[in-house]
Amino acid sequence: MPLVNDHYLKLAAGYFFPEIARRVGAFAESHPALAPRIIRCGVGDVTEPLPPAAVAAMHAAADELAHRASFRGYGPATGHDFVRNAIVEGDFRARGIGMDADEIFLSDGSKPDASAFLEILASGTPDRGGNRIAVCDPVYPVYVDNNVMQGNTGPALPGGGYEGIVYLRATPENGFVPEPPTEPVDVAFLCFPNNPTGSVATREQLGRWVKWALEHDALICFDAAYEAYVRDPALPRSIFEVPGADRCAIEFRSFSKNGGFTGVRGGYTVVPKAVEGRTASGERVPLHRLWTRRWSTCSNGVSWPVQRAIAALYTPEGQEQMAALVDFYMGNAAILRQACVDLGLRTWGGDHAPYVWVQCPRGLGSWEAFDLLLTREQLVVTPGAGFGRCGEGFFRISAFNSRENVEEAGRRLAVLTAHEPARA
Repeated sequence: MPLVNDHYLKLAAGYFFPEIARRVGAFAESHPALAPRIIRCGVGDVTEPLPPAAVAAMHAAADELAHRASFRGYGPATGHDFVRNAIVEGDFRARGIGMDADEIFLSDGSKPDASAFLEILASGTPDRGGNRIAVCDPVYPVYVDNNVMQGNTGPALPGGGYEGIVYLRATPENGFVPEPPTEPVDVAFLCFPNNPTGSVATREQLGRWVKWALEHDALICFDAAYEAYVRDPALPRSIFEVPGADRCAIEFRSFSKNGGFTGVRGGYTVVPKAVEGRTASGERVPLHRLWTRRWSTCSNGVSWPVQRAIAALYTPEGQEQMAALVDFYMGNAAILRQACVDLGLRTWGGDHAPYVWVQCPRGLGSWEAFDLLLTREQLVVTPGAGFGRCGEGFFRISAFNSRENVEEAGRRLAVLTAHEPARA
């Protein structure tokens, strides 16, 4: 009988978003008459059609695969050069960031990359030769769960979290942008614009993180999946806008939220050649070399139609269509944010991110607010408790939906302020 990875057994429960789906499904099954009313503003899945430029490129790619003369089989595991060059020019050099095409690694999305990157880092807790990991709290749960699976944590703690992870409190007082840790940390996961709070780190704040990483020889894993939603040109959209970041950071990017690729799957990770790790004996090793080796061993690359679609997003037409898509979702976010403000709810996000972060009213817990909105108004939001201890007392609303549903969701939120909590 094979031995299992015991670290999976430490996971506190099923993955957070399927648990939401399970609860919504159970409600719909037990209330079939109400099921058609359900509006899902929980999981951040897009709803609008793909940009026409991407669709046309995928059609063309399918036609190419239908003929021997234009057929494509295995491509480079890390991505075709014409796609990587388009990314470098559109996302980095156009913004004054020096980047080489071979530092771009195409993948099926930033979520799997955030998991896979841990494969080239030492596993185990620090006392067993592993790395000390820091995450913001609240945080996208993938960062935490992946480290649990790799054995980089101790057991689950009562009330949430895991022993061995350094949690950096993100609160209204610090604008949900924590400062670098004061205790020893080897790897820190950051996400800005932030999921779930919608906060954005300023250039000065990211500068302090880069300075900390360089001084402490630490690695920053920066998730920029929502960079296209930044409205203020003074705010950074990449950590590589900060001098020195190319020596201490990698960056995850996704086409899910700007190009609508949640079902298509496409993203990339930037691993600068200057970023290094060390061996147990103290030798310094470029992470770029290890990540390249990992990809050539474990992947045959992104499919030809998807790579053609990605390249199409960087054409003038593709850029214009992506911007329109982002503008549409940001219009939704503005409606949801204003609805919460009008109800007197403390609200963050929705201005540089497609998520609105809301404080629960009148002492409601985050799962209580979830249940109230689901059972009374058939509106699905995301309980903040699922993002960490500091997420308790908040909930997240996703702007990824139709305009009609978003406007109706704004009206249904009123049940929160009309609700009177039970008195003892």
